[in-house]
Amino acid sequence: MKEKEKEKRREMDDTKITGFFDKDTHFKGDLSFKGSFRVDGHFKGTIKSDSILIVGPNGKVEADVQIGHAIIDGQVKGSIHARNKVEIHASGRVTGTIISPKLVIEEGAFLEANCQTTDKMPQTAPEKKPEGPQIPTPRTEI
Repeated sequence: MKEKEKEKRREMDDTKITGFFDKDTHFKGDLSFKGSFRVDGHFKGTIKSDSILIVGPNGKVEADVQIGHAIIDGQVKGSIHARNKVEIHASGRVTGTIISPKLVIEEGAFLEANCQTTDKMPQTAPEKKPEGPQIPTPRTEI
C-alpha cells in the first residue's frame, strides 16, 4: 500500500509546476529540474529532466531537450529526446528532431522534424577518426 501512495505522490509532484519563465524572460544556459517546468518566455541552451516540460503559447525554446514528457503549445527548435511522450498541440511549432516512444500531434500543429518513435534512448556515438592516410604535423623546435 505504501508504494501506491509513493507513486501517487510522485504523480502529483510531476504535475505540479515547480518552475516558470514568464513571457518577458530571456534565458541562456543549462536547465534541470524536478516536477514540471513551464516556459512562456525565451530559452536557449540545454534542458535535462525526467519530469514534464510545458512550452506555453508564448514560449520559444531553442535547445537540446532530454525530458520525461514534453507538452508543446509554443515553438521549439532543436532536438527532443523524451522518455515517455511528446505532445504537440494545435498552436505548437516544432523544428528539429524528435525521439520518443509516443508522439501526439494535434490537427493544426506545425512539424518540420525527423521523428523516431522508440523507447530506447540514443547512446552518444563514439567519435569517428578520419579515414585515409594521416599526414604528420610538422614540429618546430626553438
